[in-house]
Amino acid sequence: MSYKNYDQTPAVKRHRFPALPDVISKIRGEQGQADRIMLLLILALACFGSVMIFSASYANALSRYGDSLYFVKRQIIWLAVGFATMILCSFIQPERYEKYTPLAFCITIILLIAVLIAGQTGGGAQRWLAIGSLTFQPSELAKTTLVLMLARHFAHHRDTILDYDRKGRSFLTGTMVPFAYIGLICGLVALEKHLSCIIILGMLGITLMFAAGSRARYLTMFGAAGVAGVTALALFTDYTKRRIMIWQNPEAFPLDGGWQTLQGMMAIGSGGFFGLGLGNSRLKYSYVAEPQNDFIFTITCEELGFLGAALILILFGLFLFRGYSIALRNPSVFCGLAVFGITTKVALQVLLNLAVVTNSIPNTGISLPFFSYGGSSLVMLFAEMGIILSISRTSHIRR
Repeated sequence: MSYKNYDQTPAVKRHRFPALPDVISKIRGEQGQADRIMLLLILALACFGSVMIFSASYANALSRYGDSLYFVKRQIIWLAVGFATMILCSFIQPERYEKYTPLAFCITIILLIAVLIAGQTGGGAQRWLAIGSLTFQPSELAKTTLVLMLARHFAHHRDTILDYDRKGRSFLTGTMVPFAYIGLICGLVALEKHLSCIIILGMLGITLMFAAGSRARYLTMFGAAGVAGVTALALFTDYTKRRIMIWQNPEAFPLDGGWQTLQGMMAIGSGGFFGLGLGNSRLKYSYVAEPQNDFIFTITCEELGFLGAALILILFGLFLFRGYSIALRNPSVFCGLAVFGITTKVALQVLLNLAVVTNSIPNTGISLPFFSYGGSSLVMLFAEMGIILSISRTSHIRR
């Protein structure tokens, strides 16, 4: 065959081997630019968090592994994977997230059940699934899929939910069905003895229901029932009863349970206004255990003082403001509620982490987004950021 005849059959070639740009355009659809301010805030939080992970962890890493860069090298790898995941997720059409949310929700349920059957146990709880040397918590995935499932439900039944004249249908679709989703997830997580995740899931679900237009009095009733259930679980479960005792009087358990809390508060107080200087923390040297994880905020306060703590809060405040702005501007009910839910999830984790490290609530093991050392949880967080950026591409469309 001559080159001339070969070049006359481009249609057949394109049909069998579609060009990569054509495939990408089908995935992306017609979208605008991602929100640059939100992207800059995400990068700023991730960079700040990485610096603090190195500063907080190098003494612990050198002591345990003989390599002061042990944690930060792994964090950088997970950051690269997370950033690539965020970019990929940001180019997927929001309609595709809405379409495949039920499938993702079902997969989450299967994984939560799998944890109960073949999960790894640690600290008296069975919460992790292992794939080779990697472990992850399906409960982290559950937070995201619950948000998307509720957003999809409210988007598909908005007229029925807001039709308060038909109280029966409105109550069923606006209250009972969403609470069934929340209850199913929370019930499976409760079997994993993951109380902090139950609290986040419950608060997240009720907040999202309120934003979607569910009746406030029904939310109050079911919310009170949920609080009563969590309280009962905390008071009648051995591992949570002990944590409550330590929270009430950590000085009575200085070497057995209260150590981390006492050292964390000492780190916060010793930083003063300007801090001891980046890298100059004293309490990260075998005083605050695992300083790169849930208690990293205490080391930040010790090294950077009140100014460093204020900077973290300002960055998160700007993140929340931008996230809620993207949610309010989007013409799609699903998109708006999805961004609202993901942003609220970050807000709840920040609030609860700060409450834990200041001993305002019992120690429940809640990480600080973008700052606490993590692998699969960090990738999951960046995937959520990709969903926000994807939806921000359509927030320019007028209602």
